[in-house]
Amino acid sequence: MARIRMGVAVVAAAWLLLAGCSSDDNDEATPTTESAASPADAGPQPSAGCGTTTVSPGVEKVTMTSGGVERWYLQHLPPAYDGEEPVPLVVDIHGYSEGAEFHATNSGLGEFGDTKGFVTITPQALGDVPFWDTALGSADLAFVGDLLDQVEETLCVDEARIYATGLSNGAMMTSSVACAYADRIAAVAPVAGVTQVEDCDPEQPVPVVAFHGTEDPFLNYTGGFGPAVASLPAPDGQGTLGDLSPEQQADMNDTAGATGIAVPDVMAGWADRNGCDADPPEETTEADDVTVLTFACPAGADVELYRIEGGGHTWPGSHALEGVDFVGKTTFSISANDVMWAFFQDHPLG
Repeated sequence: MARIRMGVAVVAAAWLLLAGCSSDDNDEATPTTESAASPADAGPQPSAGCGTTTVSPGVEKVTMTSGGVERWYLQHLPPAYDGEEPVPLVVDIHGYSEGAEFHATNSGLGEFGDTKGFVTITPQALGDVPFWDTALGSADLAFVGDLLDQVEETLCVDEARIYATGLSNGAMMTSSVACAYADRIAAVAPVAGVTQVEDCDPEQPVPVVAFHGTEDPFLNYTGGFGPAVASLPAPDGQGTLGDLSPEQQADMNDTAGATGIAVPDVMAGWADRNGCDADPPEETTEADDVTVLTFACPAGADVELYRIEGGGHTWPGSHALEGVDFVGKTTFSISANDVMWAFFQDHPLG
């Protein structure tokens, strides 16, 4: 059976209901290129596309070939992009069945990047029910590498400030991207789906800030899949995952990489790979419903988990799925975009 990574179900009704929604409350923000300036300890590393290509700011669908297959991604360039000064790049990866176009609305990172001066790339998975094969060595992981090559050649980005994030199945893909491309990805921010990746042996530490709700109905905070997974469409579009036989479901669970491993234990695994202390993480209260678990890590190898008390399978601070019962509660005590961007700025590629 093809390797499956579960994610949020986005049915046609939800698309129609939510297509016009915006995701983050950033109305007060003003466009700036301040974020493109490098931290004191690391200067920008211009990509090959700097000063050699002309691409206008805005959003466009870009096609490419990877492994002999036509693929595509959404490319969102901020108003301050001029093709001369290298800017940070955030790869934003959609969830199971969600697709790039809806996810761009859900995360709102493109519009957020307009105010902060970074490029957002949102790739599309294959299939009528799009999902990512997150196995190391998969064609989808090769696509991400090919995508990075193309973006670096056709745009002016800062190769010291390339980051990845994603939701659910996209968060699992983000976890694999961190393992496979530790030499290219400066930091990652999985949302509702950070996972332990089999045979993960990154070339160097990868800073990670993750977000997960304690009442996630799709991916349990305590490990394994939640009951809502049964309602997701099957990969071939015929029926739902709940229609699969127990043997098929068990096989899917085994290959999904999320079976029985609690989120704090997954994060402890990342901390261990990053050379952090074995001590339990420090817990601090960020808001009434948000607790931050911070591991004691070497400089530049930070590992943090934002635990959302009562939170569902959602993107913190996003209005795109607000009030949609089957995904659970969205917190507005924090903005995942604000948190991850501050974390990214503190972690250029070392």
